[in-house]
Amino acid sequence: MKSKILLITASIAAGLLLSNCSCPVDIETTDLPTKESVKTVMKEVADWQMAHMDDTSHTIRVGEKPHHIRDWTHGALWVGMVKWANLADEQPYWDFLKDIADEGNWELHDRMYHADDHTVGQLYLELYRKFGGDSKYLPTKRSLDHIMAHPSEEPIWLGAYDHLERWTWCDALFMSPPVWAKMAKITGDQTYLNWMVDEFKATTDHLWDAEEHLYYRDNNYIGKLDDGKKIFWARGNGWVFGGLTLIMDELEPGSQQYDYFLNIYKMMAAKLLEIQTADGHWAMSLLGADKYPTQETSGTSFFTFGLAWGINHGILDSETYLPAVLKGWESVSSAVTEDGMLGFVQPIGAEPGQAWPDKTEVYGVGAFLSAGSEVYKLATE
Repeated sequence: MKSKILLITASIAAGLLLSNCSCPVDIETTDLPTKESVKTVMKEVADWQMAHMDDTSHTIRVGEKPHHIRDWTHGALWVGMVKWANLADEQPYWDFLKDIADEGNWELHDRMYHADDHTVGQLYLELYRKFGGDSKYLPTKRSLDHIMAHPSEEPIWLGAYDHLERWTWCDALFMSPPVWAKMAKITGDQTYLNWMVDEFKATTDHLWDAEEHLYYRDNNYIGKLDDGKKIFWARGNGWVFGGLTLIMDELEPGSQQYDYFLNIYKMMAAKLLEIQTADGHWAMSLLGADKYPTQETSGTSFFTFGLAWGINHGILDSETYLPAVLKGWESVSSAVTEDGMLGFVQPIGAEPGQAWPDKTEVYGVGAFLSAGSEVYKLATE
């Protein structure tokens, strides 16, 4: 294992350890990474993942089978790979992504209503934006049209996984809503946006904790405690926080819909600043760092991505939030092995658990590349 980038000077790091990032720090004394260093580690991680797409030796899965290319796991990877392809500006990365879309027939995954199976649509719509061709987005449009014309009648609450037709778990807010927002922007039809916002609000009304400004993973965790603390899963909240940025990228700042998502984003950002660990990562149980001390890179990458995005868009005060971004980036970068594998990615799950330095997953890579794409904009020449 190695630390790719030394992001904070020793004196500043010492101060941050004491303050846990809760107090503003003079940006002029902060040692920013270089653009070259950020791009280098992103390339290493992207190239390693592309070379190991069917290799399950570094993962923990039931059955140890490669994920389907239209699965949510890969859908999250494609989100980050698109951001990397834009940054790298090298045709082989775009060719790789187009081959993936062709192999998937430009269609969403098999379950019509399941948010996880919508995630791959983000890839298709971004490729349409890049290369054109109506055939690239029409299959996704047909699926969304069908859902609106035949909405699920299931309740929004999730009891023992009775159904997954609506966004009854917080991860879903990354998987599906950005697809609807992108479709609205591409087609100019606000029906897609209105439908998505209504469903997003229903999920938030159910899973949002107004006191902690975090999301419960699903109905099963509401009211449950772990060592006396509420259970807020890091990656689950990472899905939400990262998804908010993807949605707001498609909306007009100042619009009613934009302001709705912005309000949630700002509340979450302030909470994340408060609970980041002194080592720079966020605990797998966000309020239970003592019980879950192991670093974890998928949740931390999503939080780093979202906070850096906020600074780059002038939403978050850089003097207050930049130290948290730098510590988060240092944490996830330190988990990259010599050959480019991103370690410490928690396996597929729904609650706090374990992570190991020699275990990875494709969605963690997608989160890491997304984080890098925003950290790169903050870096020095």
